[in-house]
Formats: sequence, structure tokens, C-alpha cells
Amino acid sequence: MIRLGLCCKFNTEPIAFRSATALHLMKLSPSARAEKLAAICRDNAAALRRAIEYCAANGIGDFRINSQVLPLKTHPAAGYDLRDLPGGPSIIEDFKNCGALAKKLGLRLTFHPDQFVLLSSPSEKVTRSSIEELEYQSEVAGWTGADVINIHGGGAYGDKAAALKRLAAVLKKLPAAVRSRLTLENDDRTYTPVDLLPFCLDHKIPFVYDVHHHRCLPDGLSAEEVTLRAVKTWGGREPVFHLSSPKYGREGDPRPHHDFINIKDFPSCWKKLDITIEVEAKAKEDAIKRLAAGLKGVKLWKSRK
Repeated sequence: MIRLGLCCKFNTEPIAFRSATALHLMKLSPSARAEKLAAICRDNAAALRRAIEYCAANGIGDFRINSQVLPLKTHPAAGYDLRDLPGGPSIIEDFKNCGALAKKLGLRLTFHPDQFVLLSSPSEKVTRSSIEELEYQSEVAGWTGADVINIHGGGAYGDKAAALKRLAAVLKKLPAAVRSRLTLENDDRTYTPVDLLPFCLDHKIPFVYDVHHHRCLPDGLSAEEVTLRAVKTWGGREPVFHLSSPKYGREGDPRPHHDFINIKDFPSCWKKLDITIEVEAKAKEDAIKRLAAGLKGVKLWKSRK
């Protein structure tokens, strides 16, 4: 069974998540800032519920929650604890209700932190802020039942082996709520499946296979080989994979994502697996609809409702 996943926002459906800038918020009085943040968080919980309802009704079995669903949560000046905002406990209940609804419908929820989350950095400050961000997202994941927080390996910093050694050391220090959800993905510039698969097996970290990144940064392994090895890292859990198509085709810059998925970019070896495939296409839900229509003969996820 293939579970297609929508990433963070919508293309044409009128469901949107609010954000804020620290520059604007820090101009407000503390009470006005708290009211503003509470309103945004409350609206985002409502938007998440609508997103879950839409996905379930349209055969989309996974939704990636925006990393800034609680905007500026860990910002050094504008950061906050949701419990301290006006109506904070009730907003937390709204998020928990989203999780209960997703569970009832059989819908999966995940997170994919922003690029600045780097656990292999030689900078203690960067590592510390990255862990704070992961702790925040794991808290929301706990409310909503999200089971994956996916990150990249980060930079090589001139010595890939040393960077991975630092990553391994940080993994041991992570809170259980983060560590139990953490996954690692190959990227299009530094870490290939060859680099990360042994690391994931050694440290019991599920590997998120991004087939588009692998085409951008090949390592000699085939998609079939990586798929087989990646599935094993999940220990019986349903794997999460990523799919996209190059905006400029195979002849231009391969990295930018296309609005839609070229069905030829869908690995045939995935078609009979029980996996979640997060569709990283600019047209979002419209791209998923077109992809689903092209996957003839493939068993696709349907809501329990």
C-alpha cells in the first residue's frame, strides 16, 4: 500500500498556516506580542485540523507539519512556551485533538526541520540551537502523534568521517522524545545513501530515501539497492521516502523541484511496497492528484472513515 504525503502547505486549496517575523513581534509590547502569538498558534492548530480533514477526504495518507507551526518558538528573543500564552493550554488541546483525528482516520503526520538544524556541526552553539529546535518539534509531535522528525546529515566541514562522528555523539545526548522519532535523509550535495546507510544501521536510525537527491548526487548504488537497504533500517515500521522531479529535466540543473511528478521518476520497485512517499512537488495537492491518477494498478492509501 502506497501512502502519498503532502508537504506543509497547499497549492490551490484555501488552507494556510500563519507565520510571523521577530522584527515585527519585538516592536510590540510583551502583552501584545503574547496575544499575537497565541492567535497565530490557535489559527495554525485550526489549519492543521482542516489539512488533516482534506488529506483524508482526498486519499492523501500523510501530512508533513510545517516546522513553524508555532512560529519563532525557539527564537532567542521572541521565543516562548505555548503554555504561557493567553489560552495556551486550550491551544495545546486543539493540537492534541488534531492528533486524535489523524489517528482515527489512519493518517500519518511527520516533521522535516529547516536546513539550519545541524547535528554534525563543529559549532557548539549551532548544535545547541539545533537540539532546542528538535525538542520543540518533538513536543508538538507528541501532541499530534507525529512519528517522524527527519533531518539531513548536514555539512561535511572538510572531513565527512569526523562530521558523522560528531553526529553520533550528539545522538547519544538527545532526549528520548527526539531520538525515537529522528530519521536521516540523503541530500543532493554532501551525503549519499552509501554514506548514510551504514551509519543508520549502526545507530538504529531509520533512513529516509530521497530518490531525487540520489539522482542529483549518485554513488554507484541503484534505486533498487538503496530501497532494499533503506527498508531494513526501519525495523518493521512503515518507511518514509521522498519523491520529486527536476524542474528543468535531466539536461539542466537537476536540483530544483518541478511543479509535478514525472511518472517516469517513480521507481518501479516502490509500487508493491508498504511505504509513505512524501511528494516534494511545487503544485502540492494538485501534483499528488495527478501522480495518483498515473499510478494505475498500484494500491493507494484510503482513509479509515
